[in-house]
Amino acid sequence: MSDPDISVVICVYTEDRWEDILAAVSSVRAQSRPARETLLVVDHNRALLERLTKEYKEAGEVRVLANAGPRGLSAGRNTGIAASYGEVIAFLDDDAVAERDWLRRFAEGYADPRVMAVGGRTMPIWASGRRPAWFPEEFDWVVGCTYKGLPPGRIRVRNVLGGNASFRRTAFDAAGGFATGIGRDGDKRPLGCEETELCIRLTRARPDAILLIDDRAVIHHRVPEAREHFRYFRTRAYAEGLSKALVARSVGADKGLESERRYTTRVLPAGVARGLRDALLARPGGAGRAGAIVAGVLTAAGGYVVGSARARTGDTTFSVVEVEGGTG
Repeated sequence: MSDPDISVVICVYTEDRWEDILAAVSSVRAQSRPARETLLVVDHNRALLERLTKEYKEAGEVRVLANAGPRGLSAGRNTGIAASYGEVIAFLDDDAVAERDWLRRFAEGYADPRVMAVGGRTMPIWASGRRPAWFPEEFDWVVGCTYKGLPPGRIRVRNVLGGNASFRRTAFDAAGGFATGIGRDGDKRPLGCEETELCIRLTRARPDAILLIDDRAVIHHRVPEAREHFRYFRTRAYAEGLSKALVARSVGADKGLESERRYTTRVLPAGVARGLRDALLARPGGAGRAGAIVAGVLTAAGGYVVGSARARTGDTTFSVVEVEGGTG
């Protein structure tokens, strides 16, 4: 399957992102390598469902449907997978726009039949117009973007990043869908890692599976003003620790924290060193970046400890569901 049909799933939940949603869909419709279809999955918001249905009633390649599962991003994605017909399903955040060759780069990655997932590079669009001086690039995952420390080019990875990713349909046949209870649920605490858990589960089910990131598959992700502040940075880092505890419970700490060990022992110390060097050279934000990295690590570690304790006592649960997909 060197040139697969690709369905694109965009999960949406609030009318506050109306213009962003329209921009996301427009970027898919403008692809150099057309999508088979675009599915807008609305997360338990009747007003938004009706508005989008009216907006795209004449667009045959755009389908609007309601999340058929519990509230949250994982169930929305599972709904999109089940309703789609493509041989590959790509996921795009509702507040992001894809560059023109986004799907073309994804399709190229599937020339090897062992490839089960291909992700891309996500670039931030800061609401203020520029990166906050204190915000370290090593923590761009906090705002849903590709972080400093990932190797360039097309590389093999443990997991792709959910807002800019694609999976072969047979990946879900082998591993099931996204686990509910791990990822985001509207505007509640910004949890994540549902794609990490799925990817590890996939490679356990299919040990020969290859997962790739191609940094030429680029999207641009909007970062609202509220997420440019340290308060959100700290909240998101803590939530990441909670999420990683659930992942470790599901797949074991060895696999669940494999990439994180390299990140915390190599990438982050180098980031602290750069920040301190910049501070010594009187460059703006150097001390702030070094401090933010240290604070982020400690906060995420605290979340992991709390999440592990909750998992042991059964206070937090998640579940994996089988996904019945389209047949093309």
